[in-house]
Amino acid sequence: MKAEILTIGNEILIGDIVNTNASWLGDQLTQLGFTVKKMVTVGDSLPEMLLALEASKQNDLVIITGGLGPTHDDITKKALQEFFKVGLKRDEQVLRFVKSFFESRGIPFSESNVLQADVLENAQVLFNNWGTAPGMLVDEFGTLWAIFPGVPKEMKHLFSERLRPVLQAKFSVPKVIKSSYLSVAGIGESTLSDGYLKSVEALLSDNVTLAYLPHYDGITLRITASGDNEKEVLAQVELVRNRIKELAGEFIFSEEKATLGEVVGQLLKQNQWNIGLAESCTGGGVAFELTHTPGSSAYVKGAIVAYANEIKEHVLGVKKETLDQFGAVSSETALEMAIGAKNVLNTEVGISITGIAGPGGGTEEKPVGLIWFGISTPNESFTFKVMLTKDREANRKRSIMIVLDALRRSLSGLQGLPYGAQRIVYS
Repeated sequence: MKAEILTIGNEILIGDIVNTNASWLGDQLTQLGFTVKKMVTVGDSLPEMLLALEASKQNDLVIITGGLGPTHDDITKKALQEFFKVGLKRDEQVLRFVKSFFESRGIPFSESNVLQADVLENAQVLFNNWGTAPGMLVDEFGTLWAIFPGVPKEMKHLFSERLRPVLQAKFSVPKVIKSSYLSVAGIGESTLSDGYLKSVEALLSDNVTLAYLPHYDGITLRITASGDNEKEVLAQVELVRNRIKELAGEFIFSEEKATLGEVVGQLLKQNQWNIGLAESCTGGGVAFELTHTPGSSAYVKGAIVAYANEIKEHVLGVKKETLDQFGAVSSETALEMAIGAKNVLNTEVGISITGIAGPGGGTEEKPVGLIWFGISTPNESFTFKVMLTKDREANRKRSIMIVLDALRRSLSGLQGLPYGAQRIVYS
């Protein structure tokens, strides 16, 4: 089953907004068993829209989003009229809803809003409870055309509540689709797939899939199974899930879509430990990740952004001779920063980050992307380093997640470190 997603709007082409609709629809259609052949975006140009519509006729399903508003630049309906060679009809149920929509909010009803109730003569109306522009469904040229407004919450409502049942009835769409997620950190995508999860491929099929969804704080693994029997579908998901946990358990930090900050917070609470932070190149980013969770005051005492050496020395207690001999970006300084955070903030756990985020400031001995981390708990004190990129923002974001994952492992009794880094242990 071939599908295409056609998005209308100059605002997307010029970068004013990000096309999140297309990515969401692609995910939904894939789960339903469709192969998304193309995602196309065209501006508010009648000739361009007609060319795009003509090229879409080869698909089983085309979903069109955007350009259904009442203003002069919303010309999707005009293009569809010309393409299908039909006129418009006024849907009285939609018109009543649009009027009540404005009245309930105390907004004056403009005559241009009447046009929202005009739909294609050959269309089935997909009623939109969340907005004033209805969806439409047209079956022409051997293709099913679903036409949605571009507002994300309205589009998602129309797809989930109106279109999905139609697709399940018209196409060979499985009755039951179940997905399960595992959150992974501290390992690259290729190393995970080729080095750890290669044997999982034997459990996959057209009805059981495994998707790798990488992002700056790790990888989300999505296991999806489909079929007609819910019990069998759930068993297939569980089989793959258990196999992944068996092979790569140390990298899995959540089975419930929790963030690393939330997971670390729970481990600190279980130990009844407080944490103090000493951050240089991340500028308080670790503190933000931890305190983003409600109730984090139960385990986060505070954070010191020790950007300058005098703060490392005079606030955290890093020795002057350590800074002079080894430099701010070193194992020795990272250790003293972590212990200093514990001492100054009176906590059981201290962590530190010091590095060269870039784009400048690197040397041959200490290049841009070199980051040192320190962790000190009642059980152990150690440091480790990683070499990242020349991208400042990427280095900051990844450093935050790397130290949180390393702390997660320490608090969980795991010996391994993110990305295979080696510990320098201090007694």
